[in-house]
Amino acid sequence: MGLFKRNPFGHILFIKKNLIRVFACLTHRRYRGFNSLQIEGSEIITTLPDTNVLFISNHQTYFADVVAMFHVFNASLSGREDSIKNIGYIWQPKMNIYYVAAKETMKAGLLPRVLSYAGAITVERTWRSCGKDVTEKREINPNDTENIKIALKDGWVITFPQGTTKSFKPVRKGTAHIIKQYKPIVVPIVIDGFRRSFDKKGLRMKKKDILQSFIIKPPLEIDYENDTIEEIVEKVEYAIEQHPSFLKVIPAEELKAQEELNRLREF
Repeated sequence: MGLFKRNPFGHILFIKKNLIRVFACLTHRRYRGFNSLQIEGSEIITTLPDTNVLFISNHQTYFADVVAMFHVFNASLSGREDSIKNIGYIWQPKMNIYYVAAKETMKAGLLPRVLSYAGAITVERTWRSCGKDVTEKREINPNDTENIKIALKDGWVITFPQGTTKSFKPVRKGTAHIIKQYKPIVVPIVIDGFRRSFDKKGLRMKKKDILQSFIIKPPLEIDYENDTIEEIVEKVEYAIEQHPSFLKVIPAEELKAQEELNRLREF
């Protein structure tokens, strides 16, 4: 019976485990080989409980961001410090990692459908359809939030609160409602370099020798009872460095540091 054990969404864990192993082996060199993934804060991963953790991140590609998180999380839990060297860490992956993804994205072809089995919680976006913003927002499907609740109860959930790969778009209030209602530990992640490395879907490599950065920050301090939805949204925007204030004038010394990093991100 153990061979056919399922998670709360009905996925057979034996199949899911082997899918994760295969995709990890196929993608490892995209982050350590063809490109270089610079990780900070992996020690935070080892301090987290096994369930009710919500990772929030800015978003640069449909799939490469999530795949990198599977690598980093499992490597960190296996004792790697800010590194994904030696892919042996994926032999026994953490099986209760889920990620929130648009339903239309995960149904667009065979490969996304297969990737969905590895842990996708598909949701219907109320503000966007077929790659375009809609003028009349649709009602939220209650099954979507219920599935996120189930996933948090079972393990860790990755979400991209802007709901788009475009930078500095507003954080959706739905994420704040989930935080306030289910009270998870909220861990921010800030990524960069993925947009330069991959195409928009994150399936095809555009450039090699790109420095990709992956910063894990300490959990947010949130007063679940007293913080308003607007206050939580603002905390999330600052945490994932997508608040409009980040678009303001940047100090000269910071610009110089960014230029040095950009040199490393060139061919």
